[in-house]
Amino acid sequence: MDFTLSDDARMIGELTARFVADELIPLERLVIEREANRGMGGDPLIPDDIEMRLKARSKELGLWGIDVPERFGGHGMGALIKCVVTQQMFYSITPFTLPPDSPNLHFLQESCKGNQIERYLLPYAAGEKKSCLALTEAGAGADAGAIRLKAERRGNTWVLNGEKMWISGARTADFMIVIASSDPAKGTRGGMTAFLIDQGTPGVTIPQEFSVIGGNFHAYSVNFDEVVVDDDQVLGDVGQAFAPLQNRLGIRRMECACWCLGYAQRALDMMIEQAKARLTFGAPLADRQTIQWWIADSFQEIEMVKLLTYRLAWQLDQEIDEGARADIRRGASMVKVQATEMATRVIDRAIQMFGGMGLSKELPLEFMAREVRVLRIVEGPSEVHRWMIARDLLRDGRPSDL
Repeated sequence: MDFTLSDDARMIGELTARFVADELIPLERLVIEREANRGMGGDPLIPDDIEMRLKARSKELGLWGIDVPERFGGHGMGALIKCVVTQQMFYSITPFTLPPDSPNLHFLQESCKGNQIERYLLPYAAGEKKSCLALTEAGAGADAGAIRLKAERRGNTWVLNGEKMWISGARTADFMIVIASSDPAKGTRGGMTAFLIDQGTPGVTIPQEFSVIGGNFHAYSVNFDEVVVDDDQVLGDVGQAFAPLQNRLGIRRMECACWCLGYAQRALDMMIEQAKARLTFGAPLADRQTIQWWIADSFQEIEMVKLLTYRLAWQLDQEIDEGARADIRRGASMVKVQATEMATRVIDRAIQMFGGMGLSKELPLEFMAREVRVLRIVEGPSEVHRWMIARDLLRDGRPSDL
């Protein structure tokens, strides 16, 4: 078993780290100030002109379309290298995403057909359009099969009625991937259909923004009132949205682990620097056993989650190369639980080491702590993922790697 990253992975990881150090970390003070002063529906944390500059610079460096297949205009480097890059990007709290956002990319790649490739997949892969997933509802969070947004066939069209909640990116997306119930009796086994809904479609409104913790999390409700679309807007096959949806959710959960790895590594580096520099009672913090154990435990926990996450990405790459749909649900649940809870512990130790300064907005730690707290709920809470893992093991037994 070879755990060595490829030369390509190391090189692009180093390139991304330099981009983060040169472009993103210098913006953190601006991000913290804008987040502290922003109210409901306020300005983005990165001004539009700065975001355009970051996009231009990252594209110039070749950091766009990392996991986009070459046939769609990308670099085709796969999930593992995308994980390496994502981890480096989240060493900073500056909220900048390298186009395109991977989970919806994979959903579109698997399900787009006909003119949808030109209208949605290609411009999304090229970073020219933004999308969001409209899945959760007031009574359907972690249980995707409980959705009630209704898609009714009327003549040659579909009519959507209902409400979605906690939809991030709803106001800035050019189009939504909307998951609806087209046959309630079948549920997840043939009764869920995905639709591509353009921003500005008649009957679609975004009436409410929810104020939540986390500086970079915006959640909205989206109403669908007699929204009429034709068959060209059906993404994939009628009734068969659940399988590609689960794959999409798994990829996002793997990304969440990479976000946590980046934040946790930043917190650990800050702890090491502080331990060497800070004197208490005539001795450096580095001489204190408690501090040594915090640093040692944090390093070990980061390395364990990194190996688990990279293995999952490697598995996804192998199965894609073989032309199969990778079932990464259990692995994604594992990395989601372990990474979010690991980062919570590491960042909390860092805050404790810095004391009052760790609680202040002079450092990025409190921002990271709030972001990671959100991640223990979104994309499925830890409790549900533990239940899913246990359910599979109790049903199928322990999987064998031999």
